This record gives sequence, C-alpha cells and structure tokens, in this order.
Amino acid sequence: MLAIQPFVLLLDKNRRRAQHLVNKVWATLSTMLFYKTEIEGWENLPAADEGAVYVANHQSFLDIYTLFQLGRPFKFISKTSNFLIPIIGWSMYMTGHIPLKRMDKRSQLECLKTCMKLVKEGVSVLFFPEGTRTTDGAMAAFKKGAFSVAAKAGVPVVPITLIGSGKLMPNGLEYTLRPGVIKMIVHPPIRSKNADELCNESRKVIAETLIKHGLPVH
Repeated sequence: MLAIQPFVLLLDKNRRRAQHLVNKVWATLSTMLFYKTEIEGWENLPAADEGAVYVANHQSFLDIYTLFQLGRPFKFISKTSNFLIPIIGWSMYMTGHIPLKRMDKRSQLECLKTCMKLVKEGVSVLFFPEGTRTTDGAMAAFKKGAFSVAAKAGVPVVPITLIGSGKLMPNGLEYTLRPGVIKMIVHPPIRSKNADELCNESRKVIAETLIKHGLPVH
C-alpha cells in the first residue's frame, strides 16, 4: 500500500480503488481460514462508481472485515485513535477513511461535511448508525447523521444486515475468534429527501431481518 500510495493520490485521490482492493484481499485472506462469509442481495449493490451511503448494524470488530468483501470502494468513519494502530491504522489512513473524535462536536461536523463532499463526488461512505458496537447483542437506536448526508446529497441509502459476527467475536472479546458463518444481506436501496424517513425505513428493514433470524432488537 505504501509503494502505490503516490500513484493512488495522483490518479485516484478520492476513491482510492487500488488501496481498497488491497483491503479486500487482506480481509478475505485473513478471515477465510476462520469463518465463511455468505452474501445475499448482490443485485442490490449500486455500481462501484456510484456514490451511496451504506448502513449496517454493528455487532463485532469483524464487521469491517466482512463488509470489505462486498468489493465496493467505500470510506468508513472510525475514532481517531484507531488510525494510530500499527499496520491497521496506517492502512486506514492510506485508504482515506474518515477520523472522528467522538465527543468533539466540531469533529463531528467536519466528519459529516467530509462525507457529504465524498458522496457528491461519487464516493460511497459506510456508517454504523448505532454509533458503536452492541454491548448486549441487540441492535440499538440509529443516529441520524448518515441519513442526513444521504438526503442532502441526493444519494441512495443501502441497508445491510450482518448476522453472526457477534457470536464469532463478541464486543470486548477481540482476542476470541470462533469458527462459523457470517451472513451479510444487502437490501434494496432506499431513496428520499427526508432524513427521518431514510432512518426509519433502513432501521425497519434491518430490524425485521434480525428478528427473522432470532436476534434481538432494542
């Protein structure tokens, strides 16, 4: 990634597709020996060059590794301290992911402005609208930031349900990785100029899918 970074910045500064491909290969190879990923709804994915807001429930540290396997060059938001982690943090920086100081209102506003700019330029952004990983296995309420970005930028929201990652690596037990299957369901894109409507519809489709698979929702 370091070797190709100058060329990426020169030729593909916003999407950074080459760096995202490295992330995808890295994520796939580093997890395939431990768990299998099943993906439903490939047909619902927007084109790779179409800006969209992806939203998913957040159960585990494995969620990002799993979502990379969609093959879409999205950016995701992560707390600033994660960018300091050797190797992982450096790759996040080179791929152009978005840092956030969680308790800093100014940082939150800058983060949303960055997301807005990216999606308007055709770069997709991934949000975990719960704000953090679940602590009890149940999906929490959604924050509205992701949906405000989509509504104002006029891009679709693509809801994604993740099933099983919390069992394989529960929040707080990152040293544990159990074998098994993670299922990822990509739902049809939702379009609206109303952020509340986008939020409610996205949460509804993800919640209904979780409940259908026997998982709790707050």
